[in-house]
Amino acid sequence: MDSVKLYPINYAEPYIVIENIESPMSELESKVEGILVKDHVLVLDKNMQHSLEQKGFGENMKKKFFLKPFESLYLLYVDKLRLLKGEQSIHFDHLMGECIKQDNEAFTKFLIYRDLRTKGYIAKDGFGFGSDFRVYERGQFGEKGAKYVVFGLTEGRRQKIGVLQKQIEQIVTMGKEPVLAVIERRGEVIYYKISKIKFHQNKDQPGFSSIEF
Repeated sequence: MDSVKLYPINYAEPYIVIENIESPMSELESKVEGILVKDHVLVLDKNMQHSLEQKGFGENMKKKFFLKPFESLYLLYVDKLRLLKGEQSIHFDHLMGECIKQDNEAFTKFLIYRDLRTKGYIAKDGFGFGSDFRVYERGQFGEKGAKYVVFGLTEGRRQKIGVLQKQIEQIVTMGKEPVLAVIERRGEVIYYKISKIKFHQNKDQPGFSSIEF
């Protein structure tokens, strides 16, 4: 029987090194100005669009430049976004509420995205595995494809091992390395690298032929 094995990522392992470094947001010289459109943020200034793209934020959709909800939440959180809806200024809590209306995983995505960006990683939308991101090696965004797919799981939330195994297999088939981000109740994100292991059925003890976590 196939299953998965989780390895906590620590400071000595080169998988995704979890360390404190200066936030890349210090590179932005001025605040982004954006307009709220549902849960996305429209940026009109061409120079700011270019600056954001260089740092791995936003994308063009229908010839307009938008920030994803998790990007907008992060920029508001680090005080690098002035967000408007009409003439009203929109703050973090208001935007989070709008994002959750569209996606109940919005808060989980924000926590993972904030943690990755703070640690110096550029992350983009994933492949639809829930709260997942394509994550690039430092310095390789725009030069190479994403190396990792980081997908989130909130502590205490039940997840069937078969569903998790299928997601991991799909990620590996894409040529990416799967990383599970477990969000603790205090909001801290702990990363686990994942590899497949094979369990042989114990016929003498049929009650122990599977594993649960």
